[in-house]
Amino acid sequence: MTSAHAVQTPSSRVPFYLSVLVVFHIAIVIASNYLVQLPITLLGYHSTWGAFSFPFIFLATDLTVRLIGKVEARRVITRAMLPALLVSYVVGVLFHEGHFNGWEALQSFNSFVFRIALASFAAYVLGQLLDIQVFDRIRQQSHVWWLAPAAASVFGQVLDTAAFFSIAFWHSSDAFMAANWMEIAMVDYVIKLAVSLLLFVPAYGVVLATIVRTMRMPTEPATTAA
Repeated sequence: MTSAHAVQTPSSRVPFYLSVLVVFHIAIVIASNYLVQLPITLLGYHSTWGAFSFPFIFLATDLTVRLIGKVEARRVITRAMLPALLVSYVVGVLFHEGHFNGWEALQSFNSFVFRIALASFAAYVLGQLLDIQVFDRIRQQSHVWWLAPAAASVFGQVLDTAAFFSIAFWHSSDAFMAANWMEIAMVDYVIKLAVSLLLFVPAYGVVLATIVRTMRMPTEPATTAA
């Protein structure tokens, strides 16, 4: 596996990667805000489908810090957070409770969906900024490839989860979520952490190694015409 300081993305490709990452972050936030409205039961504990989608952002953020840098990773968050908030609200209203409610649903303000979108906004910003700080600090001090993404997931996701569920569902108008949000938050964190450590940290290593090999691949010399 590659060391923690083996490669840096060419500066000419940074704007393209930033644009792709902004779109990816917005898409995952939107998907997670929709999926968090769909409860599931695992081994007798309440959770939501959003627990399986949001770890994708932490994988993308850690790779961004590793390949482009901490400043650029923060730039992705800055560019993604407001569009994600607005589009999440629109999608949440249109597909509230898991089915399409028609475009006329946008004509009235849905405070429940807006609260979820606002909670996601706060949790996203706080969790991602902490993830970036922890990841960058550890990767500079250790050449063990998995340590930085693992530690960043532990700390980033606990802040993200606590912020999201407390803002979205404390004294919520949804009786089920108001009564069970603390349990759901704890189970959600355990699931996200397990998914991150068992799937996404290894995926981080595989993707990083692939990128390193691609960037180190020698280009073929130009053929001289006869």
